[in-house]
This record gives sequence, C-alpha cells and structure tokens, in this order.
Amino acid sequence: AQQPGTPLSNQEYHQFFRSLRAAHRASTVCLLRGLYGCQNPLVQRLDEYENHGVIPEGPVCSELPGTPLFPNFCAFSFYRCARKRYFIKV
Repeated sequence: AQQPGTPLSNQEYHQFFRSLRAAHRASTVCLLRGLYGCQNPLVQRLDEYENHGVIPEGPVCSELPGTPLFPNFCAFSFYRCARKRYFIKV
C-alpha cells in the first residue's frame, strides 16, 4: 500500500492517464481546472486519485531539473497544463 499523499508509481500513472492519453482529453481536464479552479469536486477527485487519496499540502517539486518549487499541488497542476506537460510527476 502506498503512503497517502505520495505520487503514483510509474505503473499507476500509466493506468491513471490511460483514459487521458489523447491530447484533447488531457486538455479538457486542464480546461476544467482553468474554468473552475482546484476546488472543483471533479478536479479534486482527479488530484486525490493521482496522489493516493490525499492532495499534497505545502510546496511541491517536479521531476524536471531546474524548475522551481511550486507553492502547492494546484500551482504545479496549472504549470503542467500551461506547458502541456501533462505527465510530469511530483
């Protein structure tokens, strides 16, 4: 069992994003995030699923070298959407 709040494993990410692989599906989630913010219940459910049931609190960083720390998971998710780098892990 994974620790709540930790990112999914590579295999779990593959499963999670299987339905979002088409760019239009991933961009639709980003559109929802942009329109309704991270407090939208659907967006929160996706964020929780992506992180084993708990949306991480506090600063987060990504696998990308040289990227700054993000103040929270919401900011990190907006970064992924803005850069169209949907599959970057925390």
